[in-house]
Amino acid sequence: MWKGRTDSVRCDLWSPTDGMTLRAQRVGGLFAAAWACLIGCAPSDQATTSMSSSHDQVNVLFLVADDLNCSLGFLGDTIVQTPHLDALAQKAVVFEQAHCQYPLCGPSRASFMTGMYPSQSGITQNRVMLRSVLPDVVTLAQGFRRHGHRSVRVGKIFHYDNPGDIGTSGHDDNPSWDETHNPRGRDKDEEHLIESLVPGKFGGTLSWLASEGRDEEYTDGKVATQVVHELERFAESGEPFFLAAGFFRPHTPFVAPRPYFELYDSNAMVVPASDPNEWVQLPLPAQKSIRAKKVQRNLPSGRAKEIKQAYCASISFVDAQIGRVLTALRSTGLAENTVVVFLSDHGYHLGEHGHWQKQTLFEEATRVPLFILDPRHETSNARVPQPVELVDLYPTLNELAGISTPEYVAGRSLVPRMREEVVETGGGALTQWRQGVSLRTIRHRLTLWGKDGELGMELYDHNEDPGEENNLALVPGHEALIDSLRGWMEERTRSTLPLPPSIGRMNLEAPPMPWSPPLFRDGEDIPLLHPSPPTP
Repeated sequence: MWKGRTDSVRCDLWSPTDGMTLRAQRVGGLFAAAWACLIGCAPSDQATTSMSSSHDQVNVLFLVADDLNCSLGFLGDTIVQTPHLDALAQKAVVFEQAHCQYPLCGPSRASFMTGMYPSQSGITQNRVMLRSVLPDVVTLAQGFRRHGHRSVRVGKIFHYDNPGDIGTSGHDDNPSWDETHNPRGRDKDEEHLIESLVPGKFGGTLSWLASEGRDEEYTDGKVATQVVHELERFAESGEPFFLAAGFFRPHTPFVAPRPYFELYDSNAMVVPASDPNEWVQLPLPAQKSIRAKKVQRNLPSGRAKEIKQAYCASISFVDAQIGRVLTALRSTGLAENTVVVFLSDHGYHLGEHGHWQKQTLFEEATRVPLFILDPRHETSNARVPQPVELVDLYPTLNELAGISTPEYVAGRSLVPRMREEVVETGGGALTQWRQGVSLRTIRHRLTLWGKDGELGMELYDHNEDPGEENNLALVPGHEALIDSLRGWMEERTRSTLPLPPSIGRMNLEAPPMPWSPPLFRDGEDIPLLHPSPPTP
């Protein structure tokens, strides 16, 4: 019998005085009151909530997986077992070519929660706190909160060091939420049992464990348990909600109950063979991105298959927890008026290009699963093949809920595509990684390293080369295509709207955030570009 933590979930109901001394509370309260009067006693987020609350508002269930690539049945994978997500996707609109804006947890999450590109926000590293760079920004969840929804977070939405911050608020954004819950399960408490390529290192290193115990004893199991509780509570109160559930798997360490490992035969796992000749055709920054971690190069075949088995097991474990949540959504009667969103923060390599994990500008790292189910508009196996971006979620959910979106937001609403009001043959998605920027159209990918590609370029034709193994930028005869794609990038740069000096109004009632020095780019970063739908 497991003797770990007995609390089913750790709950942090933050208040304006969290982390403040009594004197600071008094001084801060006087300052806040005086400032509110100077600006006309503008209401706080909570005040706005109480004023605009309505039982007729649409709810949002926002489901986020961590480090999940497109190894899912509804996206064509025949190995990984995800029956619950597959069933839900049949009723939703599936975006087959959704791409993140930065293949790293913190910057990607800050991007889709603000609707801003990383180059707009300056957040291109995990350690940067959102409010240290954008103190007045209104996040996706915060916007819903201001318009009458109760905003609740369970698990990882903004950045967490995984697994280091499990059970804490990590790099969370307090003004986004009315209520937060930070579960901690046996996967965190039994880290000493985890096998790792680097002993004692788990989050950034390939590591795994087929563990014992029931689903509900693990962190993601506790996430699901708490989300079910929140749904039952909302069904009773009738209060409109924005409920964000952040699952920690399949991020390393790949820990799941043993039965999920037994779904897969490690010997049957297929891991791509590494081709050293491929690296010769890549610009130096691209080579560095896929060879950054020496310990993960040239893994023995048996070990690589064992690791892939663990990744697949973690996916199936998360799918089962989401299944519990979806069952509760139906049983409470909330499914009829709740928009369900499912996504991952970025993709993941499993040996492709000789690389494991993320942090590249290849398809494996940029492409993510994404679907949206709006029960008010029934669909069946609806598919959008054109590339879209995770920043598009901000204006999309706002439009579905009747909330306005700031002009500086980089994303475009996907509602017209969801309702087939427009049919585009093109479309493009941008992803940045350090000094590189990559444009994915429905057929091609162009990646520029350094300013104007001075450090090298990559061009791939997905009709002929879906694995992105043949760099056409080195082949004569593609100059016109490269110039055309580069032209789209330049046009987007020119059309980018500058951020206003003050983004929204700082939530005066929010507790003080841990501040860190603003992140200044080193001059090598390529600015990401404002979206406009190209037609290849």
